[in-house]
Amino acid sequence: MTGARYRFSSTWLLPGTAPARVFGAVTDLAGYPRWWSDVRTVRRVDDDTAELVCRSRLPFRLVVRMHRDHQDERAGLLRVRLSGDLDGVLAGAVRAAGAGTLLEITQEVQARKELLRRLDAVARPLFRANHALMMRRGHRGLSAYLA
Repeated sequence: MTGARYRFSSTWLLPGTAPARVFGAVTDLAGYPRWWSDVRTVRRVDDDTAELVCRSRLPFRLVVRMHRDHQDERAGLLRVRLSGDLDGVLAGAVRAAGAGTLLEITQEVQARKELLRRLDAVARPLFRANHALMMRRGHRGLSAYLA
């Protein structure tokens, strides 16, 4: 099965927040719905895997399993494998930045959801804009949650 490929990169500055708090929040998948409105539900599958249901402004939801591939709090690095409506990898780097923390997020995914694959040729700019808005809401939500 083929699918549309996407690469996303986001950088979140979280002033006044220690890297350990940011790392703890982003590795606690069960807590995402508390601060990220686009993450509707999280279901624990096992110690290293959770299934997230996400819905942003567009009229569809994504169901994605996140499986912990690498997590090193001392180095501030994490990586999860994604499967489901999106297959690929999400990686994060958490580091001190002045009086706060910088969170760098990269995602390399392939769309598996039929709707995304079928509409990719015409709706790619809309999908990318939707993703950017979702990430902006995540950044704002995490900032408020950790304040």
